[in-house]
Amino acid sequence: MNKIAYFDCPTGIAGDMCIGALIHAGVPLEYLIEKLNLLGISTEYQLRTELVHRNTQQATKFYVDLAADLSLKPENPGTEIDPSETESPTFDARRHHHHGEEHSHSHGEAEAEISHSHHRNLPEIEQIIVSAKLPPRVEAWSLAVFGKLAEAEGAVHGIAASEVHFHEVGATDAIIDIVGTCLGLDWLDIQEFYFSAMPTGAGTVKAAHGRLAVPTPAVMRLWETHRVPVYSNGIDRELCTPTGTAIACTLAASFGPPPSMQIQAIGLGAGSRNLAIPNILRLWIGEKGVGERGRVGEGESGRKTATNSPFPMPNAPFPMPNSIETITVLETQIDDLSPQAIGYVFDALFAAGALDVFTAPIVMKKSRLGVLLTAICHPEFEDACEAVIFRETTTLGIRISTQQRTILHREIQTVKTEYGEVKIKVAKSGETIVNVQPEYEDCAEIARLKNISWREVHRLALQSWYDRT
Repeated sequence: MNKIAYFDCPTGIAGDMCIGALIHAGVPLEYLIEKLNLLGISTEYQLRTELVHRNTQQATKFYVDLAADLSLKPENPGTEIDPSETESPTFDARRHHHHGEEHSHSHGEAEAEISHSHHRNLPEIEQIIVSAKLPPRVEAWSLAVFGKLAEAEGAVHGIAASEVHFHEVGATDAIIDIVGTCLGLDWLDIQEFYFSAMPTGAGTVKAAHGRLAVPTPAVMRLWETHRVPVYSNGIDRELCTPTGTAIACTLAASFGPPPSMQIQAIGLGAGSRNLAIPNILRLWIGEKGVGERGRVGEGESGRKTATNSPFPMPNAPFPMPNSIETITVLETQIDDLSPQAIGYVFDALFAAGALDVFTAPIVMKKSRLGVLLTAICHPEFEDACEAVIFRETTTLGIRISTQQRTILHREIQTVKTEYGEVKIKVAKSGETIVNVQPEYEDCAEIARLKNISWREVHRLALQSWYDRT
């Protein structure tokens, strides 16, 4: 069995969220504690988990309580704690794992670490990992993640990866997050890893070098190097930490919609804050499915973008079958635009990455007749589709929502007719065929070349498919 994992990251990714999701999916905390003790730094931390609710949804929150923080008291001389950074009376024990606020695993803990935490450079961290005699895959993955994180930080600061200071890539909790995530994935025997597009977040975070804009420089460097698809979900917080991003960029076979898979388990890892949408990383675990992808550029309706289109065509993956995915829906009403212009908008939106575009007649205020324009796309193409609508229509506002959709298993087959070959899209639910449709463009091309009706080509193609089966 080819066991795979898909990390769905609607509110971003952080190391503690990864481990929380793994534990929620069945990885024993006791196993992680036992193996992490091999690193020889167990006196520096305590580990614990808690079931919490994020927007009424239950998920597992993972904590690394640092020994230095456990001993730190607000009344100690010279100790000051910013009330704006405090979530609860147990703030001292949790301050390094506030996903979705002004802390990140590579930057946010820096100010505290400078005064009371161990400082290690990359070679020292690598020695800790190698000396622990961890399972082979865990060792290899952990070294690779730290290497990528150090390279990104080094590139940002203009120094070699080996010279990056510990507070940049090697805080105790970052070591736990990275090695712990790799241990959990190995325990589950995952063979391949896939990740969703990443939300950018916004605002600023505290770092050893002052305040940094979100996304932080190291995160942007990783996104750039690995061509990660990103989008804005409208949340002005740090959503993707350098640690979480390095894990994703190191392990990911690809970023985007879910692969074809039969889901066997779901793990939910909680971030620290309640956000506009549930602050949860969703880990899908299952067996890799079998099925062909549709052609790039083809939408739900069967319409495809012409290769000679005057619009730039994104490298948009066709949704994989038998899966649930996150989509963005953009809609606006228009009452003062020529129908020909709306036809042009269709072509521009498909070229910008839209999966489907449609209009519906509506009656607007003062009984004006208009149309409701709706575009559906993957979140990473939201900005491009929004730009097209504003540029090509007279609308002054666009409503945007995030939804989930289920996709049937789809295969592309080819049949022969007396006029030529036609591709057939076959949709299944399990093993049951629920829909069979010849490709519109193939039928249209034959109809034009042979000077016969499109309906006749469509009929012959369907008949050929049924005769063959």
